[in-house]
Amino acid sequence: GDVIHRMLTATQYVAPLMANFNPSYSRNSTVQYMDNGTVFVVQWDKVYLQGKEDMGSFTFQAALHSTGRIVFGYKEIPVPVLQISATQHPVKAGLSDAFMILNPSPDVPESRRRTIYEYHRVELDTSKITNMSAVEFTPLPTCLQHQSCEMCVTSELTFNCSWCHVLQR
Repeated sequence: GDVIHRMLTATQYVAPLMANFNPSYSRNSTVQYMDNGTVFVVQWDKVYLQGKEDMGSFTFQAALHSTGRIVFGYKEIPVPVLQISATQHPVKAGLSDAFMILNPSPDVPESRRRTIYEYHRVELDTSKITNMSAVEFTPLPTCLQHQSCEMCVTSELTFNCSWCHVLQR
């Protein structure tokens, strides 16, 4: 994609394993997804690294649950992830989020400068990604989970929460 697209994908991702995969290398390679309303799953099945097809195929998946839980499952990881070259494409595993703001450029008033702010990242220790392994992310509690004023004001969260009677949260 364009520069902005590449900058955003470098900072906004849910990546069980990001690398230079080539799903078109083999007829057996697929990227499939399924959504049943409670969980959305994407599976990379028998995918190969571009130019390194002799290393073997990778099979892994990401499951995003409606509860906020995320599970990365690894079935076939033929080589240690630390041995995958990042020369052609970054090698990452984890979660990252960011947002973009358009600011007026000080040099050219009619133009806008795009600034991307990455505000949270969780990087997995890629040495732990092996055959038949999994990683589970569970969401931290937030103020928005409370369903009543009593639950909110008696909560032991470290946030400075307060109950809004108009919004009922």
